[in-house]
Amino acid sequence: MKPADDTIAAIATATGGGIGILRVSGPHSHSIAHALLGHAPIPRHAHYAIFRDATGRVLDRGLLLAFRAPHSFTGEDVLELHAHGNPLVLETLLARVCELAARRARAGEFSERAFLNGKLDLTQAEATADLIAAGSEAQARAALRSLEGVFAREVEALLHLLTQLRAYVEAAIDFTDEEIDFLAEPALATQLVRVRAELASLMIAARRGRQLRDGLYVVISGAPNVGKSSLLNALARSERAIVTATPGTTRDVLREKVTLGGARIELIDTAGLRDTHDPVEAEGVRRANVERARADLVIEVVEAVRGDARVNAASTFPVRGSGFENHTVMSRRIVVHNKSDLAHIEAHVEMQEGDPHVWLSARESRGVDLLEALLAQAAGGGESTEGAFSARARHVDALARTQSHLDAAAAQLGAGAGELAAEELRQAQNSLGEITGAFTPDDLLGRIFATFCIGK
Repeated sequence: MKPADDTIAAIATATGGGIGILRVSGPHSHSIAHALLGHAPIPRHAHYAIFRDATGRVLDRGLLLAFRAPHSFTGEDVLELHAHGNPLVLETLLARVCELAARRARAGEFSERAFLNGKLDLTQAEATADLIAAGSEAQARAALRSLEGVFAREVEALLHLLTQLRAYVEAAIDFTDEEIDFLAEPALATQLVRVRAELASLMIAARRGRQLRDGLYVVISGAPNVGKSSLLNALARSERAIVTATPGTTRDVLREKVTLGGARIELIDTAGLRDTHDPVEAEGVRRANVERARADLVIEVVEAVRGDARVNAASTFPVRGSGFENHTVMSRRIVVHNKSDLAHIEAHVEMQEGDPHVWLSARESRGVDLLEALLAQAAGGGESTEGAFSARARHVDALARTQSHLDAAAAQLGAGAGELAAEELRQAQNSLGEITGAFTPDDLLGRIFATFCIGK
């Protein structure tokens, strides 16, 4: 995909302070600025301007700034009109600019041009959108780190190691007639181990960044009347769910979004799991099973029992991997022993067979903070946000495919199949390069930038 040769315009921002910005980018930006200002603008200089339509009628008064290529966000000639933030005023200005040889920009087209002109790599372009959409301070900090190139530098360093490894293997193939088996050299095995270790570390960070950006999808599950709805209310700090002593009160899925440790979490309260002949309750159980299959993490709620610190294995449920790859929490579920006050058990956390177990009382709000800390950590919040960068699902997928190709390359090298190993390394390089855009197909670029807002 090549940079476009036409000129685009869009309302980039309408700020709360009553100021709106109209941004123009492309080869006709300078001539449009000349027409609006009445003379050639001085680059990077704020000009007071009276914006007029084709008949000379005043549309607004404001500031005009011009930037000459390549010293601009997109790398092209860029024009910014700072006007009053009224949407009607900005729309008339946009229509006037379009009369002067521009067209309305597509969603994300400014960032797309910045990427195509080498001003940003793909992770930085996506981080621009993530920074705008950030719903918490932790998300904003992570997006800013990606925008500053933290994620890209990690990828580029790994690409460099992978390129060296591939060059070594392909060079060894050229010397297959020699008595020395270069593919069996310890240096090659050492380099492969290093690349795979660096990739594993980057995957952990990317998963954490993805969860920090997208939030954690948490399903509260368990038998009827164990306190699932009370736990939702305690975490949400509001009476969101109806709580009664009658089993089966919750029939449908209830959703609540909370922020813990700077990380977004979507809590899903589900119907109690049991065999039932009631068609309405049975539908609720079916929906609960669907939500558990979708979950990043399941909170398994059971009743605390005096003297019983173990959960029956029959009450556990398989869930999709959530990326608990930090040093404290590595489970795909959290087991909550609710009603600990009735069992006279103090609130605390234990690790049992790799799963965190939390004893708490949702009704009394005792120990709920312990669960909140685990959820925040699982979602990438709290202290774990230090050094975190913003990542997306496509980044995690690309890293997973890279890992798959590296695993295949290791197997081929072990079998002495150098040519097949070299091909797997090439595929790994391409998959990794998709993250920054080095090997990204045009159709994928289109899908990525289509998710951006207008004016970015």
